Amino acid sequence: MTRHKTIFCFALMFFVLSLVVGTANQPLFAQDKGQVSEKLTEAIKFYSELEFDKGITLVDSLLKSPGLNSKDSIAGLATLSLLTYGKGEEYLRRSFDYLGQIAAIGPCLMHLPQDIWPRQLRDQWYRLMKDKNALVCDTDTKLRTIAIMEFDNFSSEKFRAELGYVTKGLAEFFESDFSRISDLKVVERDKLDFILKELELAKAGMQSADAAVQVGKMLGAQIMVFGSVTQLDDKSAKMIVKAVNVETSEIMAFVEKEGKPDFFKMQKEMVPELAQKLDLIVNDEAKSLIEESGTEMYDAASLYSQGLYYMDQYDYGKAYELFKKAYEKDNTFEEARQKMEIYRPLVAS
Repeated sequence: MTRHKTIFCFALMFFVLSLVVGTANQPLFAQDKGQVSEKLTEAIKFYSELEFDKGITLVDSLLKSPGLNSKDSIAGLATLSLLTYGKGEEYLRRSFDYLGQIAAIGPCLMHLPQDIWPRQLRDQWYRLMKDKNALVCDTDTKLRTIAIMEFDNFSSEKFRAELGYVTKGLAEFFESDFSRISDLKVVERDKLDFILKELELAKAGMQSADAAVQVGKMLGAQIMVFGSVTQLDDKSAKMIVKAVNVETSEIMAFVEKEGKPDFFKMQKEMVPELAQKLDLIVNDEAKSLIEESGTEMYDAASLYSQGLYYMDQYDYGKAYELFKKAYEKDNTFEEARQKMEIYRPLVAS
């Protein structure tokens, strides 16, 4: 087995564990958790090996077992949707049908979508949740919630084109870093993008505080973060980040950086400053995780940002190649590796 396939199998096993781990007071499975976990893990391995039909047969058998409770069924259907999606475009409707079955059982019984779901499946899940008025579940409201909007690009015409993908990557890196803070919930970037498209705000400009507040209320967020990048020449650049209180529409924090045009370095420097101004507790473990996340290589970060663009367009082939190139530039770039391995089976199939 190649190194990449081994890594991917571990990632898929974590996906299964996230489906099957229950709470201390409420066991997830009516029948033996170990048996169900073992079967789902085997099915996911079939997915990584492009043996989609074998995985589907295994999960179908599992779903016919007696004694399944609601979460049993959701775990199986989530895996079945992924396996079916891997078979290709002609199986898209069937894959979506499994998501519909999960929504009918209960959209908020488990945290979905899973990280391993490709973008199109995630968008479909958000669509189903919107129809059920369940984009925000009660379980999502226990922590202070923050959402990061994609940045505006106020650069000159030359640099606006060159930085076309950077704003998407910056929002993703801010999301990733803030997610390391334990007492904070961060709204998924693609959920935010979905709402923006639904409200037709994506073309209206991300600097609108009114737009930020409107989206924040729909997502149950207390804080909306948005900002801009500006580059006018080869030597200098500026990045501004603002945090808006959704309830009052007031600006809670403002951070500005000027210097060499390395926006990804600026982003890393701005995270602790913004967190401090928002009175967020960043413990030593979170600080370490934030420092280790992302990449210090501008080229790798830029390639990753381009990959996000094509991922959002469901062009998984281009996305995979860009994530792969980003990882080859910096093999400590964990986010690039994770994205690369999510889309490898879909490209290979």
